[in-house]
Amino acid sequence: MAEEKVLVEEVVEATEAQEEVKEAAPRREDRPRRSDRRREEEREDSPYESRLVSVGRITKVVKGGRRMRFNALVVIGDGKGLVGFGTGKAHEVPDAIKKATKDAEKNLIKVPLYRTTLPHEVIGHYGSGSVLLKPAVPGTGISAGGPVRAIMELAGVEDVLSKCLGSNTPVNVVRATFDGLKQLRNVEQVAEMRGIESRKVLK
Repeated sequence: MAEEKVLVEEVVEATEAQEEVKEAAPRREDRPRRSDRRREEEREDSPYESRLVSVGRITKVVKGGRRMRFNALVVIGDGKGLVGFGTGKAHEVPDAIKKATKDAEKNLIKVPLYRTTLPHEVIGHYGSGSVLLKPAVPGTGISAGGPVRAIMELAGVEDVLSKCLGSNTPVNVVRATFDGLKQLRNVEQVAEMRGIESRKVLK
């Protein structure tokens, strides 16, 4: 009888200890998911700020039905003249964004800046879309919408005027904007191309 009583007491103590451990441990819904932790680590590791420009759904009709995929257009930059864009496709939106971000890191370009604006006016073309970029005086801000604004902000441009001419599809606008940025030249680059001194360029 005494042995049974001792056994019951041990079982009760063990049950109470298990309940205390459960209460102390974080609940499953409170713990961050493994995928969320990975995304946070990747954001911390990346030196660039990213901006999602557009997400589209792709539907492919096959014999068995419809297959859904997603494409993402992402722009990244460091805010100091380095900017890039990329596209990605996947069955899930987060995976498409991840692929687009990796693709953007491979397509970075250096944008020459003059104080808080661009060195000169330029028109970028891609397909049936064109984008006009004009320098602006300090305090003007970014007069642009959608994809162009995201690119200018991530490139570190604070004052600029822009106008989309022709196609306004996000991917066409982004590619046309990058075509225009690649045409930009500062005084030093123009002087080197002409084989003269920098001070003579502005005369």
